[in-house]
Amino acid sequence: MAQAQTKIDTEQGTQILLVVDDRAENLEAMQALLDDGDWQLRCVNSGEQALRCLLEEDVGLVLLDVQMPRMDGFEVARLMRGNPRTRFTPIIFVSAIAQTQDAVLRGYNSGAVDFVLKPFDPTVLRHKIHSLLDHERNRSELQQLSQQLDRARAFNASVLNNAAEGIMVVGEDGRIQFANPAMAQMLQGEVADLEGAELLAFLHSPQVEGDWRQSEFYRHWKREATYRVHEASLRTLAGGLLPVALSCSPLPRLQHAMVVIALDMSVVRNLHAQLESQAVTDALTGLLNRRGFHRALESALARIERSGQRLAVLYLDLDGFKRINDSLGHDAGDQLLRRVGEQLKACLRPYDSLSRIGGDEFTALLDNLGHPEDAARVAEKLIELVSVRHHLDGVDFTLGASVGIACFPECGQSVEGLLRAADMAMYEAKRAGRQQYRFFSPEMNGRARSRLMLEESLRHAIENDDFVLVYQPQVHLGSGRLRGFEALLRWQHRVAGTVAPNVFIPLLEETRLINRLGDWIFREGARQLAGFSRQFGDELVLSINVSPVQFGMPQLVDDLQRVLEAHGLQPRQLEVEVTESALMQDLELTQAQLRHLRQLGVKIAIDDFGTGYSSLAYLRHFELDTLKIDRLFVANMLDSPRDAAVVSTIIDLGHHLGLEVIAEGVETQAQRDWLVSHRCSIMQGFLVAPGIAAEAALQVPAQLDWASLPLSRGDAPKPDL
Repeated sequence: MAQAQTKIDTEQGTQILLVVDDRAENLEAMQALLDDGDWQLRCVNSGEQALRCLLEEDVGLVLLDVQMPRMDGFEVARLMRGNPRTRFTPIIFVSAIAQTQDAVLRGYNSGAVDFVLKPFDPTVLRHKIHSLLDHERNRSELQQLSQQLDRARAFNASVLNNAAEGIMVVGEDGRIQFANPAMAQMLQGEVADLEGAELLAFLHSPQVEGDWRQSEFYRHWKREATYRVHEASLRTLAGGLLPVALSCSPLPRLQHAMVVIALDMSVVRNLHAQLESQAVTDALTGLLNRRGFHRALESALARIERSGQRLAVLYLDLDGFKRINDSLGHDAGDQLLRRVGEQLKACLRPYDSLSRIGGDEFTALLDNLGHPEDAARVAEKLIELVSVRHHLDGVDFTLGASVGIACFPECGQSVEGLLRAADMAMYEAKRAGRQQYRFFSPEMNGRARSRLMLEESLRHAIENDDFVLVYQPQVHLGSGRLRGFEALLRWQHRVAGTVAPNVFIPLLEETRLINRLGDWIFREGARQLAGFSRQFGDELVLSINVSPVQFGMPQLVDDLQRVLEAHGLQPRQLEVEVTESALMQDLELTQAQLRHLRQLGVKIAIDDFGTGYSSLAYLRHFELDTLKIDRLFVANMLDSPRDAAVVSTIIDLGHHLGLEVIAEGVETQAQRDWLVSHRCSIMQGFLVAPGIAAEAALQVPAQLDWASLPLSRGDAPKPDL
């Protein structure tokens, strides 16, 4: 409890006065004399107890008797001065012996600050105690302040020496008074190389016109304001340049100096450069991306407008890449794109720009062209380089390339205009047969604008339900019995009138808008088939055309099954018509899709047979029901022995494969008679009826009288798509 109270008293500023005397009566007298002072009194009767008290408590002053048994006062004083804790604690020797010079000197040599001879004047003693305690308090506070200052200096030195930022103290004369190790490391030197040198000797930017006193550093210091420079650079001692951000703040006025902090921005600048590079670089090939190519083309156009030179933009699309990517996988596709990028880059001049702007599309900027023919020669070389035999994952295959060319200034005078023109020219090259190049022309631009307008009209027509289905009868040639109808899509434009199917159907497939119409066609056709079945019986067949896009959709069979069940129809009443080209796009997918359709129970027909590129070896493996002879062969078979031979061969092929054969576009009795004589099963065409509305289709007789039909319908043939 006494120790706890002592600690509280010490913390509150009350000092401890220690009295040491071996005689009890002396201690009682001293306690009576000194107990009422503004200190805490401690009394002990031996040197050993005095030392123990000094080690346990913070004693401010010791009144020490000289003559004590076992350990006298001189020995206690000597031991106190040998201990760091009590080295500076003031001692007053109190003695009853004669105050000889030797005793006094020995006392002072032992570390005493005073020597009092008994008896003494109490008032004088109390005054001495007060003075010495005040002195000790001041010494102790000064020592604590000194220790705090030392700790602060050590801390500041540690912070300065270990700070990652460069720190300098610059005097008002512009010379460096202090630099930390980080600053020296940033400037590739030692601290001694910086101290005493002029700051402007290391400053590269911002540039200072005149001497130090004309600099913004000095001007801000004079105004006691902070000066910051975010885009600065310093010269290193090795002669290089270091990008930094500088902050200069004035120190207290009496120091006549400022502190300059330098932040190394090289990592940040490099990171910005990397990010900027990534923003304009294609991650797969290392070529420019779309944004990077736009920048390169913008710079070239700005330069050429001043010099009057020519340039060309090439837009290259790989032919057959999707097939390879789908069959070998995306990793192989990526490897192929990198290889093509390297081939194209090797073909161009160092100052030409090459980019991959997405998928399998590349663009090239040919600068400083003399003539447009130079761009054509480069395009030929690019096509030749790409159109070689490649080997990946143990598979050999051949790629192709289609290239569109747009020249400045004839084909466009802006980045967007030139790219759009080159893109249109590339599609023109694809339409012309692929693996070739085409220059952009104004006619191409007009066709593109018309296509865009038509596409927009198609979207509006879908939203406004402007499409209808018409139905063309299919009749058995021999008996005249009605087999069924083919559902044909028609578009009645609200302004332009009837739009030909061969105009809008290819665009529906190309834009994949056919997917938005497909479900409606199935539902509307099935609904009408239910009505036909009530009129003609459930043996009637409805043929519905399925585009290549729809045929490749995995939910095709599920969609068909859903509409059949919704209208209570038998699957055999529905026939799906697919073109040869759709079947040949992906043979594995085709076989799987045909198998699923066969399991559903619907009929399957190949439309426009003979116009595609199917192989008879593949045909015998397809699960089919019907072959439809294209109208072009039927139209010319009476006048062209070659066409007649094709039609006759298809009919025989169908019979040998156990398939029904339907001749399309039959317009005259002569054509019908020829088909009958060559054992063709079924026909459809203007001889019976064009595509007609559902109400009119219900009026078609279930059994035709061929004799009552005219020799020729006389109507101009129209595409029954």
